[in-house]
Amino acid sequence: MSYSVVVVDDHFLLSQAIGGLVQEFKNFNVLFLCKNGKELLDKLATPKNIPDLVLMDIKMPILNGIETTEILKKKYPKVKVLALSIEEDEYTILKMLRAGASGYLMKDTKKDILEKALSEVMQKGYYYTNTVSQILIESLENEIDTDLKEKEIEFIKLACTDLSYKEIAEAMSCSYKTVEGYRDSVHKKLKIKSRIGLVLFAIHHNLFTP
Repeated sequence: MSYSVVVVDDHFLLSQAIGGLVQEFKNFNVLFLCKNGKELLDKLATPKNIPDLVLMDIKMPILNGIETTEILKKKYPKVKVLALSIEEDEYTILKMLRAGASGYLMKDTKKDILEKALSEVMQKGYYYTNTVSQILIESLENEIDTDLKEKEIEFIKLACTDLSYKEIAEAMSCSYKTVEGYRDSVHKKLKIKSRIGLVLFAIHHNLFTP
C-alpha cells in the first residue's frame, strides 16, 4: 500500500531535500511541499490534496507547526502528523504531542530512522524517537508497576493538559504538596522522570488521546 506525504517547512531547500528522501522510500509518495501551515490548510481545501501523513516543522511564519497540527486534528482527524524539528526542549515536545502529533523526530535523524518512523506512524499510529523521548519510550516497554490509584490516574490525565502543577492541585481540590506526592509516586511506579514521560505513557496506554 502506498501512502501520500506532504512536507511542511519554511526552509525551501531543506523541504526539497526531505521530500526527495521520502520519495525514495518504498510505499511513500510526496504530494507537494508547503512553506507554512496556512499554505498547507489552503491546499487541503481541495480533497485530492489531503495526504495520509504530514511531516511538520514547528517554527514557521504565519502559522506554526503546533497551531497547524491542532487545526488538522479537528478538520482532518485521519491525517497523521509527524513532527520534524530542531526543537528538543520539553515544553515544545509536550505542546506538539498535545496538539495531536503521532511522532516527534529531530532534523538530524538518519534516513533509515525516518523511513521506519513514517512506516510505524501509518501502521501502528505513533512513533517517538529523539534525544529526549527515546529513553522515555524505551521505559514504557519495560515491565512497570501499573497499579495506579484513581487519584494518580486523574493526575496523569491532568498532566497531559496545559495546566501547571499548581492549577492541577486546584482542579483536584488538594494541596500543591499532595500533587507533588502524586507526581513522585507515579514517576516511581512508571519508571519515568519527566512530564513528557507522563504524556507518552498516557498516550501509549489510552489514558489520553491527542
